[in-house]
Amino acid sequence: MGAGYWISRYLLASGILFIILAVVEYSKGTATQTDILSALAWSLVASAIFIGSKYWRYRKAVACAVCSGDAPKAKSR
Repeated sequence: MGAGYWISRYLLASGILFIILAVVEYSKGTATQTDILSALAWSLVASAIFIGSKYWRYRKAVACAVCSGDAPKAKSR
């Protein structure tokens, strides 16, 4: 997975999070330019942490316990 893959994932995550935060600000009725810039900043930071942790796990080859596909072993009687 190259740099383009991780950049596109980051942009997708930050875009979706910005839309969610902007909609919340508009629904509160307090959507000023400062609120929108705050939503943008929070979406960029949160997406960087999210994608950074995914990249770190990818580089360390840490297996996901949920995604491993291993069925739980049945107890023998």
